[in-house]
Amino acid sequence: MAVEIPAPVDLPASAHSDLHSERGALRREHPGRARNPVVKVADLAWLQFEKPDLDRAETFARDFGFTVAARTADGLRLRGSFAGTDAVVIRRGPTSRFVGPVFRVDEPADLERLARHTGSRVRPLGAGRAGSIVDLVDPSGIPVGVVHGAEVHAELPEQVALTLNTGLTPRRINWPQRPAREPARVQRLGHVVLETPRFDSALDWYLDTLGLIVSDFLFLPGQRELGPTMAFLRCDRGGVPVDHHTLAMLLAPGLGYVHSAYQVTDLDAIAAGGEYLAERGYRRAWGIGRHIQGSQLFDYWRDPDRLMVEHFADGDLFDASLEPGWAPLSASGLAQWGPPVTRDFLGATPTPARLREVVDALRREDTELTAGRLLALLKAMSS
Repeated sequence: MAVEIPAPVDLPASAHSDLHSERGALRREHPGRARNPVVKVADLAWLQFEKPDLDRAETFARDFGFTVAARTADGLRLRGSFAGTDAVVIRRGPTSRFVGPVFRVDEPADLERLARHTGSRVRPLGAGRAGSIVDLVDPSGIPVGVVHGAEVHAELPEQVALTLNTGLTPRRINWPQRPAREPARVQRLGHVVLETPRFDSALDWYLDTLGLIVSDFLFLPGQRELGPTMAFLRCDRGGVPVDHHTLAMLLAPGLGYVHSAYQVTDLDAIAAGGEYLAERGYRRAWGIGRHIQGSQLFDYWRDPDRLMVEHFADGDLFDASLEPGWAPLSASGLAQWGPPVTRDFLGATPTPARLREVVDALRREDTELTAGRLLALLKAMSS
């Protein structure tokens, strides 16, 4: 069924002029897409993690709003309420860590073409599981899977959006508003954010190999001529609207996972679900607010192993016609409204592990992170 997207005719011309997010590229800047990618992935399928304590992981997952699709002695598969594949796959492992993302393609021929191009092979997804997968590694060293034919779960009952009275359009008469204090029911996986000291190489790989396209670039103030420092990438499905970003990437000392995001029904689901999490002793990392790039309502939490996860709602949808925006990177530019961004969210606390990452990143032969760019990044994250 076609989706009719209304034109934003009610927005004044200067609605976001101070945010710069709609300003395009200058001459000879990165185009934000590949001319002839190997394949065009349709979406994220699921994210892969390892956890030493699956009981604790399952408890948090249920409190966060996931539905358990399957549980074994050595694995946990989580899903949302929308029809679709698993959203998260957790294997038992010695430490809590992010393994990598798995993307989905629409045609089996895409897997064959991807395998030929990369020197990989198409293999069965696993014992007792439908589907085939190609295993890849991006230039940062992060494992990336591309799958076709995986099991699709039937839809589940939804957390119904509340009926709102808005201005001169009352819809709720003699009917008090009482949102339930319950988990914000996850509908689907939205995106994952990764950091890498090999930003340019990884960015081009995701565009050239998987056919992702850039929605927004962020650059360090005063260093635009050096290129972007962060990119928000979406899937290219032609005229079909998709999330503003499925993958976001940041030039940083660390390598790998920053956070992952999961769609819920609306702001009340985010807020009431947050109260539910707080009552159970979990820690909020940042929120509630509304982003600039992507426009999502957001709320960030730490799981028991300190991995960051996000509830979001009301995100932007773009088709393939929209060219990338360019904006300066700053901490204050991460949200239109909400509480000040926290050091926890920014990963700016100078822990021994973080300091080791900085030293290691600057010493790497293949690093794209120089001391000058690191200092500019630190300055931007405090502005």
